[in-house]
Amino acid sequence: MAKLAPLGAVPLGDCAVYVEFSKTLDLEVNSAVQRLATMVHGRALPWVRDVVPALGGLAIHFDPDHKSLTTDALSAALNTVSECLKEGLPKAGDVLRTVEVPVCYESEFAPDLAEVAAIAKVSPDEAVALHAGADYRVLMIGFAPGHAYMGGLSPKLSVPRRAAPRAIVPEGSVAIANDQTVIYPYAISGGWSIIGRTPLTVFDAERQEPSMFAAGDRVRFKPISRAEYQKLRTK
Repeated sequence: MAKLAPLGAVPLGDCAVYVEFSKTLDLEVNSAVQRLATMVHGRALPWVRDVVPALGGLAIHFDPDHKSLTTDALSAALNTVSECLKEGLPKAGDVLRTVEVPVCYESEFAPDLAEVAAIAKVSPDEAVALHAGADYRVLMIGFAPGHAYMGGLSPKLSVPRRAAPRAIVPEGSVAIANDQTVIYPYAISGGWSIIGRTPLTVFDAERQEPSMFAAGDRVRFKPISRAEYQKLRTK
C-alpha cells in the first residue's frame, strides 16, 4: 500500500482532534489506522484520554488542561502521529483477534432476509450461506456504543439502506447495507436490512470490557437454530 500520511487534522469539539488519512473507505488505510491507534495508545501519553480509530482517520481525545500538553492539541496530535509513523506500524497479524458470533437466521429474527435474497437473486438459504461464509473485519465502532461496522460482505448481498428506517431494531439484530454488516448492540432505530439475530449481548456498560468488538477484530458468523438461540440467550 502507499505510505500512510495524514491529510490534515481538525478539532472535534474542545477535547478531541481528528487526524484524517483518507476521505473514502480504503481497507488498507483502515487497517493501517487501526494499527496506528494501538501505537498511539501504547505510548500512554498523560494528556491523551482516548484513541479512537475511524474508517479513514484517528480521533485523539485529550485533556486540554493537562500540564504536559505544552503546545496546541492539533500540533501535538500530528506530532504524535508522525513519530509513530516514522517508527513503523506493527504488522496486521500482530493485532489480530477473531470473534465467533452465533446467529439465528430463522424468519422470526430475519424480517428482511427474503427481500434481500430476492434482490440478490438467490434463495434465503443461499443468502445465509453467503453471509455466514464470509470473513469480516471490524472497520470501526461508531453511531452508538458497541456498534461495530464490519467490512467483508459478499457483493451479492450488497443492498442499499431501507427507504423507511425502523424506529426500533431489536437488540442483537444482524443487518446489512451496501458492503457492510452490523449487529445492533441494543434496541435502537436503524435503516439496515435485518437478516438474523445473535443471542449474545454484544455491549454491556457494566462489563470490564463493555463492547464485544474492537476495531480490527476479525469476525465469523455461525448459523444456529432457534432452539440453540433460546439456549444461549438464557445463559
